[in-house]
Amino acid sequence: MIATMLAVMLLNVIIGMPLFLSLMTTAVIGFSFVGFEQMSRIMPQQAFGGIDVFSLMAIPLFILAGNLMNNGNMTPRLLNLATRLVGHLRGGLGHVNVVASVFFAGINGSAVADTSALGTLLVPGMRKAGFPGTYAAGLTAASSLIGPIIPPSIFMILYASQTGTSVGALFLGGVLPGLALGGAFMAMNVVYARIYNVEKLDKPARFSEILCAAYAALPALIAPLIIVAGIVFGVVTPTESGALTVAYVAIWGVMSGNLNLRSLWMSFKDTAMLTSAVFAIIAISSIISWQLAFANAPEAFADILAPFADNPALTLIAISFVTFITGMFMEEVSALMLLTPIFLPVAQVTGIDPVHLGIVITLNITIALITPPMGACIFVASAVGKVDIARLFVAIWPFIAVALSVLLIIILVPGLTTWLPTLLH
Repeated sequence: MIATMLAVMLLNVIIGMPLFLSLMTTAVIGFSFVGFEQMSRIMPQQAFGGIDVFSLMAIPLFILAGNLMNNGNMTPRLLNLATRLVGHLRGGLGHVNVVASVFFAGINGSAVADTSALGTLLVPGMRKAGFPGTYAAGLTAASSLIGPIIPPSIFMILYASQTGTSVGALFLGGVLPGLALGGAFMAMNVVYARIYNVEKLDKPARFSEILCAAYAALPALIAPLIIVAGIVFGVVTPTESGALTVAYVAIWGVMSGNLNLRSLWMSFKDTAMLTSAVFAIIAISSIISWQLAFANAPEAFADILAPFADNPALTLIAISFVTFITGMFMEEVSALMLLTPIFLPVAQVTGIDPVHLGIVITLNITIALITPPMGACIFVASAVGKVDIARLFVAIWPFIAVALSVLLIIILVPGLTTWLPTLLH
């Protein structure tokens, strides 16, 4: 059953079938083993049950908050602050690219949105500074991976909805890995700036200039604090935090004149379209997850990993390998929804902390966004940076290697994900 469903899924991907239809076809094939007479009862039950989760209500709110901030003239303010902080370093625009991604990570947690917003502005600038177009586009796509790791994170909310793990603990667990990923890309940029002989562009900014830039970007920087602090200290639920952030961003944007009726309409429209796509994938993935459970897929996977039961690190490496390969050929939300129920029982038997597992799975799923042939961020970076996609498929692998190195460190040092949740939560 599992092999047949996997073959159908791969065939659908190869022929280019739209994702929802691909998943639906796979689910229908799965019912040929379960029994078609049960399909009319189980399919709607599992589909609506998969999306009828209170914590999932936070997803459209965080997406809306991010869209309001992106349409409310926040991008130039954050870029200006990043430029004042690191623009004077060798290969400065590359560092600005990474630091700006860290700032954007606290806005909407969407890697694709970050790639689009930053790539339009930074890829041409990095080219003028002396970087090849493929490197500029690759760094833009790679640094956007920080978005789903540093809170808020849509992937973490989805993981929490399936495992019962605290969203606040997951958000805290992603802070240090996200910063480690940013630091790794900045170190990589130092090396490549020397290889491409990119000179310093600016003198260091004066302290007064940094303060002015920080003050201008303060409204955008406050939003992540509202989200994380409210959830971590138990003041609000993730859903309430999302609503509070939307209200704050909307009121500030309208009062400051940065949001008008057109930008508000575009924000709501984009949010509705993305939310609809995400929830449709969640619904159909819930059906396939039920079928995999019916076929005892978690137990089969646990038997395969039985030799590693006494070694959590090797178990996580095996889980990462499966997730990495799956992510290369499957959309990220569906991969997360399908794999988490399989991995969780294995992790529980091995004694892996659920927060640690959540961060490892989230980072794996995120890396898939820049992995050929399906990585969405690669295609976005190619489009906004006007770089040939085939050349970018080759140039992206050093960035993937750096991200995988950070993932390995996180696996071997669980304290990077569990220290902050233990300390504050």
